[in-house]
Amino acid sequence: MADTPMAAALAPMRLSHLNAAPLRANGRFVLYWMMGARRTRDNAALAFAADQARLAQVPLVVLEPLFTSYQWASERLHRFVLDGMADQAAAIAPTPTVYYPYVEPSAGAGTGLIRALAAEARLVVTDRTPVPLAARYITAEAPHLGVRLDAVDTWGLLPLHATTQVFTTAHAFRRFLQQHLAPHLPLAQQSAALDVATVLNVPPVTPAVEAHLARVQQRWPVAEAELLAGRRALTDLPINHAIAPAPFRGGATAAAETLQRFLWHGLPRYGEERSDPDADAASGLSPYLHFGHIGPGEVFSAVMERAGWNGTVTGLRNGARAGWWNVEPNTESFLDEFVTWREVGANMAVHRPDFDTYQSLPPWALRTLTEHAADVRPVTYDFDTFDQARTHDALWNAAQRELVEEGRMQNYLRMLWGKKILEWTRTPEDALAVMIELNNRYAVDGRDPSSYSGIFWVLGRYDRAWGPERPIYGTIRYMTSDSTRRKLALTRYLARYGTR
Repeated sequence: MADTPMAAALAPMRLSHLNAAPLRANGRFVLYWMMGARRTRDNAALAFAADQARLAQVPLVVLEPLFTSYQWASERLHRFVLDGMADQAAAIAPTPTVYYPYVEPSAGAGTGLIRALAAEARLVVTDRTPVPLAARYITAEAPHLGVRLDAVDTWGLLPLHATTQVFTTAHAFRRFLQQHLAPHLPLAQQSAALDVATVLNVPPVTPAVEAHLARVQQRWPVAEAELLAGRRALTDLPINHAIAPAPFRGGATAAAETLQRFLWHGLPRYGEERSDPDADAASGLSPYLHFGHIGPGEVFSAVMERAGWNGTVTGLRNGARAGWWNVEPNTESFLDEFVTWREVGANMAVHRPDFDTYQSLPPWALRTLTEHAADVRPVTYDFDTFDQARTHDALWNAAQRELVEEGRMQNYLRMLWGKKILEWTRTPEDALAVMIELNNRYAVDGRDPSSYSGIFWVLGRYDRAWGPERPIYGTIRYMTSDSTRRKLALTRYLARYGTR
């Protein structure tokens, strides 16, 4: 690996060669293919690509594509990504780096872009991501680029390939983290502290590179600034126009503002109030983490600075949730969600390609669900009834309306939402299909490994058998709307999302 300031900070297990092609000796530039880490701050993949450009004394080109043919493509998801592209354009503009934002105007129109652009590249660098849609596209293109494709893992505090096994419980994964995570933390903080202008200080673009880009852009034009900034409607794109943009913006700027708001208003109350819909103590960071608009190192560094962390962890090695990080309880609680639960989902996605299928559930859960699959349901609903929030349960309907209108759902109510879908569908397989479709259609953070963890937890993943055995659920953990009403303060929530 190159001995440069950023490359030296890149753990070897975070770098992968995705094809057998060599560097192109006469390549005119280094290409960073931005697919998972859609940001300029705290982006080790971008920093690595810039290092390689400086070493070869060639320019750096950053390609950020947005295709229309991905499953669940909608105005909601497109607008969120476009907000991020506008931020990238603004951050890169003052530097010598070339930013190439591409928005596919019709299904399949972007086919061939990465190959054409890479035809004169010395090296292509991209993101290693556990998000299936992006990962599958990268894997499909890798053998056809004709030049070396390197992937840099920027997903979590723990490298995705630091583990070789699937962890089936959060307790077991937490115990692994307690033994192996600490050496990776300084590098995460170092990545978060890098100045964007310094990272992107690369050799200027040459006339030959400009000519190559101009030829490529004749077929694949750069996205217009009006589209990125939201001044042009998305109506001419072949995406779902019935799902409107979320009421919160995407992009690195909005992500940083969300993080600061959480640090000062949510984190001090996180442990006790994060499950309270009326308390607004949740971080709100999940959509930004999913699209890579904020990096895990930036979040971790900011949270630990706010907590006054001394840089050490305790010697705890027993998998317990509390007492590991050497910080106050609210911060401990957040870190368990942000590190343990977020990254155990990525562990499953990386090591089990079928992680999003019913058969990936643990054996005990499959067994008990099968045993009770023929149990009489008190009521069953078709997909449209769920989709339109027209069940008999006012609380469930409110949670579904929040998902549809806001693009996210309060975390505790998401669990109840899923449990009731299990109860009100003909089979557990049907329940899973309904949950995946609704979540991925409407949630900005849908399609994420963590999002799948939440859905599959409803059916027993990362959980254990619970008694007493019940109809439909068997030994799957049971939840009711009545118990949820007793547990949570829901007055304001129901006033906002209740009967329409």
